[in-house]
Amino acid sequence: MKTLQSIRSIHARAVDVPLNRPLGTSAATLRSAPLVLVDVTSEDGITGHAYLFAYTRAAGPAIISMLKGIEEMVKGDVVAPVDLGRKLAKRFRLIGVQGVVRMAIAAFDICCWDILAKAAGQPLSHLLGANASSVPAYNSNGLGLMEPARVAAEALELLEPGFSAIKLRLGFPTIAEDLANMRAVRRAVPDHVAVMVDFNQGLDLPEAMKRGYALDCEGASWIEEPIRHDDYAGNAELAAALQTPIQIGENFSGPHAMAIAIAQRAADIMMPDLERIGGITGWQRAAALAYAHDIPMSSHLFPEVSAHLMAATPTAHLLEYVDWANAILSEPLKIHDGRAVLSTAPGIGLAWDEKAISRYAYA
Repeated sequence: MKTLQSIRSIHARAVDVPLNRPLGTSAATLRSAPLVLVDVTSEDGITGHAYLFAYTRAAGPAIISMLKGIEEMVKGDVVAPVDLGRKLAKRFRLIGVQGVVRMAIAAFDICCWDILAKAAGQPLSHLLGANASSVPAYNSNGLGLMEPARVAAEALELLEPGFSAIKLRLGFPTIAEDLANMRAVRRAVPDHVAVMVDFNQGLDLPEAMKRGYALDCEGASWIEEPIRHDDYAGNAELAAALQTPIQIGENFSGPHAMAIAIAQRAADIMMPDLERIGGITGWQRAAALAYAHDIPMSSHLFPEVSAHLMAATPTAHLLEYVDWANAILSEPLKIHDGRAVLSTAPGIGLAWDEKAISRYAYA
């Protein structure tokens, strides 16, 4: 492995990529994915790549501006993610390491790990001590709020790459509509296919309890974020009362939030989000918490990076697969028999398609 080099520059830009399948949730309908692409280059010319999901176009420029500030703080520092994260957490303590601040730090952290893996000449998963060639995944594209016939047809389409697990969004105005879609999907897909459901925090606790009891009879594999994500007491009530596992975690802001949720028994399974948990460094800390408490851990978005991390996660459950970044990647993540195939290239394996980036750029 090469001697650790210092950071030369950080470059970021924003793109808005149309989704192949619009995603209708109880909160909003997504038709495109605003992404922030980040490059960190070391003094010896190795560039680490990462991307963020900005949720809205307005957040993209704010994240880019935050990354410019980070560049001023770390330029010339050695590429050591743990030390750099500690330094940035201290510098941003007064404004708070939340929101776009945490997202920007996470992207920087991912890029630094990509640099380290490239310098070592190893895929990231190998650098983290894993030797898996693939990880089990579920197809999380589409399956939004739409009529039962359409959702059943789309469920079958999502199985075509060999997936044996899919995720359905629920949260219609009535329980009857939710059950109609769940039943339509269950009738359409083979019995062995796992169907997870996601309410995107769309219910209050009494309604979540009512719909949860109903879903206990419908073969759902998990119920994701039925109520406000940070209502750990309410989620704990649901986890204790329902047979179907409760899944939360994509909104954990750092591992400390996950530790609090675990202490309150707020979920049966958890799925940290790479840009909110604190990048690769934050993920490793979250994985250690899951291991210590024997909690199955899935991923949220960013399948290209998350696949490496799931391979090195002791209690790994299922990778969430979305194709949102495929359009701007020269080598999109491959799926074979429903499993995400890890890149064997040094680093994470992210490489930009510059022509596509030019087409979708907005900041």
